[in-house]
Amino acid sequence: MRHSSIPLDSTFTSQARKLGIAAAWLTFIVTEVYAVVSGLAYVSQGAAVESGPFLSIMALLVVMMGPFLVLSMVAVHAYASPNHKPYSLAALAFMIACVTITSCINFLLLLVSNQPNLFSESWRALFLPCKWPAPAFVLDNFVWDWFFGISMLLAAPIFGGNTLKAALRLVMILSGVLCLAGLVWLAVSPAQAIVIGILGWGAAGPIVFLLLAHIFTRVQVETRETPTP
Repeated sequence: MRHSSIPLDSTFTSQARKLGIAAAWLTFIVTEVYAVVSGLAYVSQGAAVESGPFLSIMALLVVMMGPFLVLSMVAVHAYASPNHKPYSLAALAFMIACVTITSCINFLLLLVSNQPNLFSESWRALFLPCKWPAPAFVLDNFVWDWFFGISMLLAAPIFGGNTLKAALRLVMILSGVLCLAGLVWLAVSPAQAIVIGILGWGAAGPIVFLLLAHIFTRVQVETRETPTP
């Protein structure tokens, strides 16, 4: 297997590489589990999940996914060349914003869907049923389409060169464009816009982190020997 090397002035240390591999793989795995759970919910209910135990599990998975998304982008920032550090830092910042807001929304959704009797009817109406135009649902879709989409577009220029990196750049751009297109299309058709956004962060997104894991795995980190006084 052919490996690429990181310049000596890079901050992509062996620790950053291991962190990136683990975080990217865990992000991919959790997103795939989320897809399986949502698919089972659709098969059993005949419609998109809007309440009940499946929704609680999906909300929990989003909360679990958050730290792995951020850690993956931390590794991307460490991997980026000095010229691309502004892009990687901005991508990390947008991902932190995405994870912070969606984690809060989904944690509250987990509580409301799991223990609805603990909350007033007006409070439950903010979250359930989990579909348009419930405020929490609208906000969560905005967060993923806007912050996640921009994070992908900012991170895309960092990668390029061999076939694998070029593929990652292409999928990042595709993910970001679909997310933003979903946001724009809300004014035309919310139902179609939600599907477009899901294709961006829910279909192309996992592929991004799968490719990231493979790229980080193939990198050989060069270390500079510290001269002894």
